[in-house]
Amino acid sequence: MPSMDAISRNLMLDSLKAYARKNISHDFVREKDQANEFPAGILKDMYDHSILGVHLLMVPEEYGGVSGGTYDIYRICETLAHIDLGIATAVFATFLGTDPLNVGGTEDQKKKWLQRIAKENLMVAYAATEADAGSDLVNLRTRAEHVLKNGALAGYRITGNKQWISNGGVADLYTVLALAPGGPSWFLVERNMEGFVPGKHEDKHGIRLSNTAGLSLDGVYVPKENLIGEVEGRGLLQAQAVFGYTRLMVAAFGLGAGWEAVEQAVRYSQQRIQAGGPLSDKQGYTHKLIVPHAVRLEAARAYIEETANRLDGGEHGLQTEGSIAKYSATEAGNRAAEDAIQALGGYGYTRDFPVEKIKRDIKITCIYEGTSEIMEMTIYRGRWQEHLKTRGRYYADIADRMDALHDRNPNVGARSAGLALRALAAVMEECRLQKLTRHQTVTFKLGRFIALAEQAYVFSEAAAKEKYSESVRFDVQAWQAMARIFARDAALAIAAEGPAMVLGASDGAGGLYSAVNMEEVQAAQKGMTADMDLVAAKLKQTFKAK
Repeated sequence: MPSMDAISRNLMLDSLKAYARKNISHDFVREKDQANEFPAGILKDMYDHSILGVHLLMVPEEYGGVSGGTYDIYRICETLAHIDLGIATAVFATFLGTDPLNVGGTEDQKKKWLQRIAKENLMVAYAATEADAGSDLVNLRTRAEHVLKNGALAGYRITGNKQWISNGGVADLYTVLALAPGGPSWFLVERNMEGFVPGKHEDKHGIRLSNTAGLSLDGVYVPKENLIGEVEGRGLLQAQAVFGYTRLMVAAFGLGAGWEAVEQAVRYSQQRIQAGGPLSDKQGYTHKLIVPHAVRLEAARAYIEETANRLDGGEHGLQTEGSIAKYSATEAGNRAAEDAIQALGGYGYTRDFPVEKIKRDIKITCIYEGTSEIMEMTIYRGRWQEHLKTRGRYYADIADRMDALHDRNPNVGARSAGLALRALAAVMEECRLQKLTRHQTVTFKLGRFIALAEQAYVFSEAAAKEKYSESVRFDVQAWQAMARIFARDAALAIAAEGPAMVLGASDGAGGLYSAVNMEEVQAAQKGMTADMDLVAAKLKQTFKAK
């Protein structure tokens, strides 16, 4: 996938931040949130070529866009989430809505519709979800029936209802998934088509600045050329083809909003005096409420960027990797926001401070584009197949790679990452031997263990690089300490919880206790407190009180 150059990308990011400082104050956001009001003027500016034009990232240059790559779009999504997740969701909905066109459209369709989206600043919505189907796109109720003229196919009449559609009540153009005679298919539906009625704006718990509405389609006629790809039955394949990419963007939302919550807590901690000193100097505060979240978020960043670079390098799909990124970043962000409220005490519970709203907003990232439970199942399925195909060597081989990395650079947590990977391989093999994956709870937990182990080794590799990504705001000393902390935590969680999970679903754990090497995992915890002290100090330096 083509990408922007670093100068152009940073200019766009700087413009977005400058616009937000001037136009999207906390008071403005709080007012719109309380009123449950979509900020139409802000979104108009977001799409205006002369102001920001963020929607152009998703449009190839030949159709009037700027051909943003996966890495570019992740950085924009993270920045938008720092500003407001509702506004970010409204922009992302257009990104998502163009995906069926970008993936499955014919050349004529791309030329016609992507040029219109770019030139006319069209807001787009992605209409797949239904009340009874949820994330299960196979159980579609919306139907697209053939309309014949002189015995030949002229178009389709679409009838059905969609629910929880971002931009549903405000979009100009909708990509709608419906069941055609030949199978699930995507159709382009314009707002002004007869029989198409957007529903009311939902009164949501969070992301209240994002318009969310149901859609009613009552015999909406679309010409046959509005069938994306002009071949029926490709809808699910077209949707699945971009899951790795789209879930990466939601991961960026969890990362951005989670870091905004952490930054708020860090700055508050330097101003709040307790027992003769600032909270930022107290381990009981920093090591419980701040440092663990900073570490998890940076581990998620390393994994997001690894996956983004692979997609930009030409790899396709990466559904398992996209699911790991989304699951890890959104769960980390949600927990960070929860503890940010705790960190601010009573102030955090009021609407005068941003963290209360961040917590309400960020929860949706654990739900839309696939719930955390769906992510756990997707992760498990993808890597279980690898475990079987390699006869249990998949993670053992990566662990060998970590041992070699530790020999070259003992400061990046690679030894602990290797312990996590070997413990995971042992747990998975015991589950295979005892046929424990018939228990859904086991598969969910395996999904979580896999996400931990993969982040651990990717973070170690990222921390060992000579040059860090432009998105990393910490020096080598701090980022390597974070990688060590995360790898230790991952190894301990898998080695302790893995055998407990096996025992809970069976009559015994066999030789698993020795296989997970708990004694060495515990020994690797040496230095944890010192590393957390270092990270706490670096956070204080990086995010000074305003």
